[in-house]
Amino acid sequence: MDEAAAVPHGKRPADVRGRGAGESRASHPEHRVEDALADPVVAAVQDVGGYGGLVYLRSRDRRSLVLCVVSGVPRSLLKPWWRIPVGGSLPMSEAYRRGEELWLPDERATMLRFPQFTAALPYSFAHAYRPVRVGGEDVGVLAVLRSASREPADERAVRAALREAGRDMEERLTEFARRVPGAADAVAGGIDYDGQPVNVRLPTPPALAVEVGIVEWDLDGDRWSGDDDALSLLGVTREEFGGTLAEVEARVSPEDLYELRASRRDAEETGQVRARHFRVLDRPDDDGRARYRPVELWGHVVRMEGAARILVGALVDAAGGVTAAEAAERLPDGLFSLDQDGRVIYANHRCQELLGSELERLLGHHPWEVLPWLRDPAYEDRYRAAMLSQEPVSYLAHAPGGVWLGFVLYPGVHGVTGRVFRTDAPAGAAPGRSLVPVTAGAGTPSELVAPTRAGALYHVVQMASVLTEAVTVRDVCRAVAEQLLPGFGAQEIALYTIREGRMHLLWESGYPEHFLEPFEGVPLDADLPGVHALTTRLPLFFESSEALLNAYPEITVDAKSAWAFLPLIASGHPVGSCILGWDSPHRFTPEERSALTALGGLTAQAMERARLYDAESAVARGLQEGLLPHRLPVIDRLRTTGRYLPGTQGMAIGGDWYDVIRTGRGVALVIGDVEGHSVGAAAVMGQLRSAVHAFAASGRPPQEVITHTNRLLAELETDVFATCCYIELEPATGRAVAVRAGHPPPLLRRPDGRTESLDLPGGVMLGVQPDAVYPVTTLTLAPGSVLVLYTDGLVETPGGDIETGIGEVLDCLADSPTDSVEDLADRLIRSARRTEDRPDDVALLLTAYDRETDG
Repeated sequence: MDEAAAVPHGKRPADVRGRGAGESRASHPEHRVEDALADPVVAAVQDVGGYGGLVYLRSRDRRSLVLCVVSGVPRSLLKPWWRIPVGGSLPMSEAYRRGEELWLPDERATMLRFPQFTAALPYSFAHAYRPVRVGGEDVGVLAVLRSASREPADERAVRAALREAGRDMEERLTEFARRVPGAADAVAGGIDYDGQPVNVRLPTPPALAVEVGIVEWDLDGDRWSGDDDALSLLGVTREEFGGTLAEVEARVSPEDLYELRASRRDAEETGQVRARHFRVLDRPDDDGRARYRPVELWGHVVRMEGAARILVGALVDAAGGVTAAEAAERLPDGLFSLDQDGRVIYANHRCQELLGSELERLLGHHPWEVLPWLRDPAYEDRYRAAMLSQEPVSYLAHAPGGVWLGFVLYPGVHGVTGRVFRTDAPAGAAPGRSLVPVTAGAGTPSELVAPTRAGALYHVVQMASVLTEAVTVRDVCRAVAEQLLPGFGAQEIALYTIREGRMHLLWESGYPEHFLEPFEGVPLDADLPGVHALTTRLPLFFESSEALLNAYPEITVDAKSAWAFLPLIASGHPVGSCILGWDSPHRFTPEERSALTALGGLTAQAMERARLYDAESAVARGLQEGLLPHRLPVIDRLRTTGRYLPGTQGMAIGGDWYDVIRTGRGVALVIGDVEGHSVGAAAVMGQLRSAVHAFAASGRPPQEVITHTNRLLAELETDVFATCCYIELEPATGRAVAVRAGHPPPLLRRPDGRTESLDLPGGVMLGVQPDAVYPVTTLTLAPGSVLVLYTDGLVETPGGDIETGIGEVLDCLADSPTDSVEDLADRLIRSARRTEDRPDDVALLLTAYDRETDG
């Protein structure tokens, strides 16, 4: 195949930036597909005893799985896996492809089944997967993550919980799809997704409720009033409370009366009260002992008619958050909290001292981004290890001034609580090494975690894995686009190749229509960054439109704001260029530059291999087309036509053939299938077709034709086998003699429209037994009948059985008009033609036996 034809002119690949399913069909929030999945995901995580749940749905083009809902796991950690190829070497892809549950109880099981996945996520956790089905069709996959080191999971219980969640999802998605316009006839067809993942929060563990009561304090008359919540905090009922300041003071601890009186002074002097803290009598214990409860008073003064001053405020129960914060401030160690995405949401004063940073500078940021001495990627990896394993992680870090600090991270599904403390330098610490694991002697948990950056390593490993399965140039282009765009957050990609000293477009996605047309066929001396990257063999990165225009003032740019121009070099030979574009200015880290450069090399190697394959495939297809009959003979009372579709996998050619041959007694209708998809299979097919044609034309009866052909294939010693169905028909009488060698049974439509599969007795495949005997069957066709010979590619589909496929063809044959065999043949192969992933070839020979014409 010519590489320039990898993307037909004017046709654009699917844009990976598409909207979610709900957005593309209905804007009302109740019509969003993620809303139908949220509750079942949370229930599955809880029932399995896990800490995270994910749901992937198929993309609209059915080539990718797109993360739709995530719960309990930070979205940011999963960024490389927001969109994955259906054919990828990943557990979620395999569960979807196979339509089967998958349980990986620990890191070892994951390593054995999915080594690339383990290399990208070298953390210990258990994970289970179940396909999400709607109407008997797989539309996605559910994943639940669980700690591998805690109490061992009961696999049967895990699978049972997943099945229950799967049933719940199917019911909800079915109801969702029925509300989508146009989905009534194909419910599962309404389920797809191309948006960004939606985060669903797992339920927070029960905590002590914070009570807040509203109070009014008449500062001039020393009268108090409050709602029921305020009186409850004071430990009195409305009937017992007279509303005097003296009664309030009687409820306050004697040690804290000053704070209450200071509240009055604050109100008179400043017009407000801020967090005055005191204790009030609480309800007594069961044994009758008095106890006190901490509260805070907040409020501001309002002047009423008559110049009365009223403090309107809130009495707040301080037994929860405020008291906890005070306790944290008394700790000798630093204490901090990170939210689920690793951003600081709390740090006590001691933590701020140890880290050398004020709270305001830390809040809302990742600590490894704010503090220069924590910018080693290994620190972020420790956070990732804690969140994905849900086990404590500890390490030592070398802070400024020669100080060593110990860190311990305690993860939960909603974030991380961390402890930091000053410690001695570890024995044998190498100068300049800033991170080592905490030893057991330090009295803290120790978790040795490989300092791996999941993002960049994942992309390189996964790209290598995907490209090994890409066969044609088009496959390579699609794989590169599916990996690079979501993985690095880019929005457009263009792949160019060199042909006759000029640059030609192979694939593009995300560009404005017609934008790339002026760049088609530019020479290698053109003043363009894509050309310069290739000729200098150095990648070019522009982090803003200003940077690009400063370097290339004459270049025409689109609305993007950052670009990467990657040379594609294979074995020292220039292949082409890859151009990526971002919507907003983008900072390329050294790690990202290295990863993109490495991926450019992988792309070039795969492209070269695919170009050689396409060239060989073109030769093979030409050979096969030359071996198939260009036209079928015209026979009285018979109307015949044939169809052939190559498979879409492997060499995309095979050994299927059909033929119509005049014999001394009538006409022979033949169809056959040589196993395999290669030039060799096509060559063997040609030999068998020639042999059958010669034996039939010489007047040999059907049994001898098949017997001699079988012996010939065995003598060729090709190590391949073949199937064949041979029917000799007398057009004058309709009498037929049939022989079948391991081939699917022919189909017959009778004149009244009834259809059936002719279960003819058959023998073994050709080439298996040199002296095999093949039974002969006699039948008679009535005028108006239609006979269908076919190969198994027409009736076999991945995940389906051949009987179901035959039934579908029979239904189509029964429901279709027979006045045109050409139209009928097109209808019978329509479904196969539309199937993108067709593992086998399809051959069809259609014969209509007509009534004798007058005169």
